[in-house]
Amino acid sequence: MLITGIKSSLRVAQTARVLSKTGISWLSGHRPSNARLLREIFEDLGATYIKLGQFIASSPTLFPQEYIDEFQKCLDKTETLPFSYIESVLKKELKQPLSNIYASIDSTPLASASIAQVHAATLITGEDVVIKVQKPGVENVIHTDLNMIHITMKILEKLTPHLEMASLADIVGEIQSSMLEECDFIKEAKNIADFKRFLRKTGNTMVIAPDVYHHATTTKVLTMERFYGAPMTNLEAIKQYSDTPELTLHVAMNTWFASLHQCESFHADVHAGNLMILTDGRIGFIDFGIVGRLTPGTWQALSDFGQALATGDFEKMADAMMIVGITKKKVDTDKLSQDLQDFMRRMDGFQAINYLDMSETDDDVNKIMTDFVKMAKRHGIQFPRQFGLLIKQLLYFDRYRKVMSIEMDANDYLEFLQ
Repeated sequence: MLITGIKSSLRVAQTARVLSKTGISWLSGHRPSNARLLREIFEDLGATYIKLGQFIASSPTLFPQEYIDEFQKCLDKTETLPFSYIESVLKKELKQPLSNIYASIDSTPLASASIAQVHAATLITGEDVVIKVQKPGVENVIHTDLNMIHITMKILEKLTPHLEMASLADIVGEIQSSMLEECDFIKEAKNIADFKRFLRKTGNTMVIAPDVYHHATTTKVLTMERFYGAPMTNLEAIKQYSDTPELTLHVAMNTWFASLHQCESFHADVHAGNLMILTDGRIGFIDFGIVGRLTPGTWQALSDFGQALATGDFEKMADAMMIVGITKKKVDTDKLSQDLQDFMRRMDGFQAINYLDMSETDDDVNKIMTDFVKMAKRHGIQFPRQFGLLIKQLLYFDRYRKVMSIEMDANDYLEFLQ
């Protein structure tokens, strides 16, 4: 308890130093845009705030476009740890000589994120695996930082008066639950097990999730089967590994949509690195650290929204939006349905020029989502982040569809909601 208190005090002091330095820099003339200023502060403050920046970048339902664009730069802002630290964590967590478990571990990381670092390895039984190792003091830093965020955000709101966001308490609560869940690799292993049970129950043999090696897994270490293949945006690899790219995408989408109401949680980060076409033609879902959860009522509203979209019933779409979103005032459904009709008419005329340029596609997609959220806010509807996570995954799948030049209309998407 005493050590934790000391660490927390040091972290508070570090945060105060960063904010003081930023204030002095601002007074001396360094005055970038509000969005850039906020991003620079977050990067100086480290892991928790970088994760918060990633939260902002992936939450167009909550934040303005300029902040979403600026915080995209946080997505790859991570620090690589020396392999000696990785070894020390593995020995402490697994409580035995590493040679009892691993035949070899690659000292060069495959990836390094704000919470964990990933290394390739081989078990003594011959299986190729990846090891996800939590970075030092992450959980304590998160607890301390999230307590400080309330104060920090109030100061930053004074500096950025045009920053529109939902209830601060709600946002911090969402961040806290999300980040602390990511820190528990036992929970991630359970998310994987839930998805694998769903695959077995539905007889789905074209999709696979990695096996977890529980004898080499703790809350801070996760050892999983290693997959070999290519991201879903690599059309040449897809054609090499699959005779029917259209079927591959259809199966991936059908599987993910079915998991929305048949699993305890849904995979909420199906970007190209986490959704792979494997060398044997199967589809691999990996990294279940970020998941979302839908209530039965939200699922029904989503299904109703899809059916209304397919049939052009804008009044029913308005009703579904009110169920999914949070409303604090009476909504005029006639005006909302008219705005929806106008919005969908603009959407019909939207065409991204170059789907292989992912940065341009993301910009266009975020603008569309921002317009949609603004329209909802005009009617007093605030969408929860779970809805934003859901929409983000739909946009990823839409990207894959465009890369593969596969035509789909609203009725095709409606099929997945059945």
